[in-house]
Amino acid sequence: MVQKVSELGFWQRMSESRDWVILFFSSAGCASCKHWRRLLSEYERQRSDLVVWEVDAGIDMGLTREFEVYHLPALFLFRDGRYQRPIQVEARLPALDAWLKAREQWPAEELP
Repeated sequence: MVQKVSELGFWQRMSESRDWVILFFSSAGCASCKHWRRLLSEYERQRSDLVVWEVDAGIDMGLTREFEVYHLPALFLFRDGRYQRPIQVEARLPALDAWLKAREQWPAEELP
C-alpha cells in the first residue's frame, strides 16, 4: 500500500529504509497521478523488496522544491536510503519493472 510521507522526518526515515523506495510526487487533481498511484500500488504488491512513498506536492512544498519537481507526477528511486535517479518510463507495469531491473546494479547518484 502506498504510504503518504511528508517532509517532517523524511530524511531520517529514508536513511533507515532498506531495499527499494519509489518516491512519488502527486497532487489530488492530477489524472496521471491517479493512474500512477494504481500502477505503483500493484507493483508494490508484486515486490516484497519495494515500497512506495507518496508526497502531496501541493502540501509538502519543501520536498517538492528540494527535488526540483516541475511537473506531476514525478518519481524518484532510492535504494537502501541512497538516491539512485529519477524514474522516467511509460506508465505500464512491464515497462516500470524492466526499467528498474535494468538499473539494479547501477551506482547511487547525487540528489538533484
